[in-house]
Amino acid sequence: MTVWLRPLLLLIAAITVLTGLTQLVAPAWGLSWIARGSSALSAQFFATVGMFMIITGAMFFQSLATGSRERVIPFWIGVQKAAACLLVALAVIHGLMSPLAIAVAAFDGLTAVITFRFWRQLRP
Repeated sequence: MTVWLRPLLLLIAAITVLTGLTQLVAPAWGLSWIARGSSALSAQFFATVGMFMIITGAMFFQSLATGSRERVIPFWIGVQKAAACLLVALAVIHGLMSPLAIAVAAFDGLTAVITFRFWRQLRP
């Protein structure tokens, strides 16, 4: 197995938890960077997404930190990151998010590729 994948994914999982926490506690501030506008409803949805980011990021971090060989977790994290990449990109295309959000989509897309590479290297 490629030695650098697990430490890199640990870092990404920690970043996911921290950005999710930021979204949860300061959604309007987060939206001010990447959205074309904000309402109470969009801030609530952004905070909700942050909560899911905290949970999935922490689950992935724990599985990586304990050396888990479970293949299901990285597979579904890869799916989630690929879907996030697509949905953020669509939000930019539809004018709901600023072009700066493409950086978020690119990070999630790259994370999906790295996660699927890690998943493929885990043997059942």
